[in-house]
Amino acid sequence: MSGYNIFVLVKQVPDQGSKAGINPDGTIDRAKAKRMLNPFDRYALQAALHTKNAYGGTVTAISMGPPPAVEILMEALEHGVDRGFLLSDRRLAASDTLATAYALYKTVLHAGKFDIIFCGLQTTDGDTAQVGPQLAERLGLPQITYCEDFAIENGKVHARRIIEGGIQKVITEMPVLVTVANSYHPLEYKSFRGAWRVQQLARRQEELKQYIQTIDLDLIGADPERCGLKGSPTIVAATEKVGEIGGSCTMHEGHSPDEMVGEIIKSTGIREYLVAK
Repeated sequence: MSGYNIFVLVKQVPDQGSKAGINPDGTIDRAKAKRMLNPFDRYALQAALHTKNAYGGTVTAISMGPPPAVEILMEALEHGVDRGFLLSDRRLAASDTLATAYALYKTVLHAGKFDIIFCGLQTTDGDTAQVGPQLAERLGLPQITYCEDFAIENGKVHARRIIEGGIQKVITEMPVLVTVANSYHPLEYKSFRGAWRVQQLARRQEELKQYIQTIDLDLIGADPERCGLKGSPTIVAATEKVGEIGGSCTMHEGHSPDEMVGEIIKSTGIREYLVAK
């Protein structure tokens, strides 16, 4: 076999270091937040590229999101991915994990034949860890979750996965879906050649379309009633902002330990609280 058809699912999420507001419907105001590649997906991307480099083949990155999500597919190309698909459609807005898994299932079928699909363990904006397993179920695939290392021998995946209290070693035939734990190898740096090539492609949009295709629900034959809010049995009931991180700090120094402890107790009101109790 000359190589494997490797798929990797990636998602653009709000940058954890930026401030994001809350919309009136309780959802994150993604338009105001800076964007980034989901940190967990970086490990999945590294697993896909390792498979390509070690065993041969091609890597296809798949993402679902608004048009700006093309940025992370371009980033994936810079790292060595061969092609990408962006599923972008307004009817996908407010999709829960069930609707998302269905839409990605139709996207994977549209993208073509595959031997192995890598997913991040979860996303930082949802933290459900449900989409990967749901996608495997829809595709009728065996799945290896919480995978922290693997090798391919004679068309079989030999994996080590994390379980409570230890590790588990499993072997399965391909095709298979693997969710990659963040104890796997970190994503390697982009090559200068890869970054330069993508920068050149970005200036020639028509040529870029040969590597990254933007598709919608109609093109992949997905039922709009099973996507977005209509296809989501779960919704966000409410989202609250817990407040800004930080506060004031008072330094106590230059006195004996007993004096400084007394100053801390006095400044915090602990003594009054204990007396009241």
